[in-house]
Amino acid sequence: MRLYVLPFVLALAIPAQPPPLHPRPAEEPEEVRLPNGKLQRDEILKADFQKSLEEARELSKLADELKLALEKNDRYVLSIGALKKTEEIERLARRIRDRLKR
Repeated sequence: MRLYVLPFVLALAIPAQPPPLHPRPAEEPEEVRLPNGKLQRDEILKADFQKSLEEARELSKLADELKLALEKNDRYVLSIGALKKTEEIERLARRIRDRLKR
């Protein structure tokens, strides 16, 4: 009778195989369409692109303003306004970069 019980005991003693570290990606969800028939994903990408263009224009304008502010300073000192422009430039650049990474 021991021989019949041994396989069951061994089966219980062997741990189950752990799940894979990287689960398989689920199937692609069905593409969502808007009431006008366009793909939602395409419209989101288009809106993101337009927002990036607007922010790039603003970034360029701020960079030009910063350049002018630096050129007119003759005491080698950065004004608080110019420092705030650099922070705004950095913030805009990060937002554009993050949006483009998606």
